[in-house]
Amino acid sequence: MCGITGWISYDHDLTTRRATLEAMTGTMACRGPDAAGFWLDTHAALGHRRLAVIDLDGGRQPMAVEEDGRTLLVTTYSGEVYNYLELRAELEALGRTFRTHSDTEVVLHAYLQWGEAFTERLNGMYAFALWDPRKQELLLVRDRMGIKPLYYHPTPDGVLFGSEPKAVLAHPSVRPVVDAEGLSELLTFTKTPGHAVYRGLHEVRPGHVVRVGRGGVTVRRYWALTAREHTDDLATTIAHIRALLDDIVTRQLIADVPLCTLLSGGLDSSALTALAARALTAQGRGPVRSFAVDFTGHTENFTPDDLRGTPDGPYAHALAEHVRSDHHDIVLDTTALMDPGHRAAVLAARDLPNGFGDGDTSLYLLFRAVREQSTVALSGESADEVFGGYRWFHDPESVHAGTFPWIAAGLAGRFAGGNATREALLDKGLLAKLDLPGYEADRYREALAEVPYADGDTGHQRRMREISYLHLTRFVQILLDRKDRASMAVGLEVRVPFCDHRLVDYVFNTPWAMKTFDGREKSLLRAATRDVLPDLVADRVKSPYPSTQDPGYNEALRAGLTALAADRDAPVRPLLDRTALAAATADGAGRDIRPAAELVLGMDAWLRTTGTSLDL
Repeated sequence: MCGITGWISYDHDLTTRRATLEAMTGTMACRGPDAAGFWLDTHAALGHRRLAVIDLDGGRQPMAVEEDGRTLLVTTYSGEVYNYLELRAELEALGRTFRTHSDTEVVLHAYLQWGEAFTERLNGMYAFALWDPRKQELLLVRDRMGIKPLYYHPTPDGVLFGSEPKAVLAHPSVRPVVDAEGLSELLTFTKTPGHAVYRGLHEVRPGHVVRVGRGGVTVRRYWALTAREHTDDLATTIAHIRALLDDIVTRQLIADVPLCTLLSGGLDSSALTALAARALTAQGRGPVRSFAVDFTGHTENFTPDDLRGTPDGPYAHALAEHVRSDHHDIVLDTTALMDPGHRAAVLAARDLPNGFGDGDTSLYLLFRAVREQSTVALSGESADEVFGGYRWFHDPESVHAGTFPWIAAGLAGRFAGGNATREALLDKGLLAKLDLPGYEADRYREALAEVPYADGDTGHQRRMREISYLHLTRFVQILLDRKDRASMAVGLEVRVPFCDHRLVDYVFNTPWAMKTFDGREKSLLRAATRDVLPDLVADRVKSPYPSTQDPGYNEALRAGLTALAADRDAPVRPLLDRTALAAATADGAGRDIRPAAELVLGMDAWLRTTGTSLDL
């Protein structure tokens, strides 16, 4: 896993602009703490920061393929191609020779052999750029599910690109400006594909290729979810899912560095940890190492709510004992969650203040602790989107609300431990101008227009096809981006086996009645992995990523709001409703201020530190 960036300019000689490339690449140092690399030609400048995971000595980048003293192709590459060994063998049989053992070199030769169609052969998580000096063309490629990020900014004579917005924003010609549409995207949980909030900046959409040439920029989709009739019976379906999971986990355990799993004690992470433990034992590499996040006094003082019925600790420990993992609890307190340095690091990692409050800070601190012992971690992210795990999948009111179901369920507030909306402290005139409900409605209609249907998709099955599609193309992007930024901020590679496109495609086409055949959420995953899990864990009801219940955290947020209210120069001040702010900072304002306070404090820090201008 790495950080990439670059600059294509057909009107300038970029060999004289190394300092600019180094500045852009430097913003990616956290993603690649092991090495920096640069490649410059007249019209192309590529930068790379490396996190060494496979072929530690030979995988340095940018990497080129040369023939008779001329460069045929060069790449700056981030990610992992899990089937690179099979592809390498196939390419060698076709006469291609390799000088390293890295998957990066396999990608280069795959393009030279098969052209742009090579994307259809890749299995993995990746975001990379290929510069072809012969054609003077750049290719930007992103994996099918959008696990790894990639942004680009067209210019009058080329393009700028990077793993994160900060790499592009480091170029002297780009200013961080957010207009009304960008702010609407920031304030809603729509995650519009391709939208990057900052004016002029775009995100390479999952499963897409962006080609840049002298004639401009073109975009092509190489993969999409497709709908078809599911003909396997229940037993065959369960067996096929298990076979896929066994293959996926085995592939994603390949690494030349220490590896672990992230274990919450839920079905998803427990299944992965158990399957990883079995595979590592078979390879003579066990035991599996596992990590869980917890809060001081959380289990002892836990109070159930409508999202979280149980604390994670007992379940994580039960699974760890069951598979005999080398388990570690990372226990955090309010002081760590509110530490200004930690919160600043999270904001710097995310580039935008649109997160999940203490959930983001705790995730960052968890990953920082994990990185002290491991370089690669397997995560259960996306199983809920694939198998239908969230409670709103099973709530008729949310399913038929006529908007994104997670918005109908009030996720933004409830995830952060409150019931108030995130926008509760924003100026009413600003909200009227932005018309966030209208923005959400437009994005919802666009998403529904994309949904593929199979013959026989009628009634509830048709609606649940739509709900699944919304989650697999929108909601999962929110969580994948969050996990990528928090992990790469500390140089930790997090792999997400449930995002394997073969599994996603297969389960997307299983009928909803089969996905809930036992009357519960994630029926197929539970059935496919029950044999490796203790009953306590297999039967546990879905519980989201934990949030601190310490009342002191809410008081710390209120104190932050009070200080902000007294600062007449606070950059977020013009965006606030003064009456609502005064009420929120009054004694006894209560727990419900959390999502709104997190947003306002985050926006103020963002405007202070990034120099972003709002053009509303």
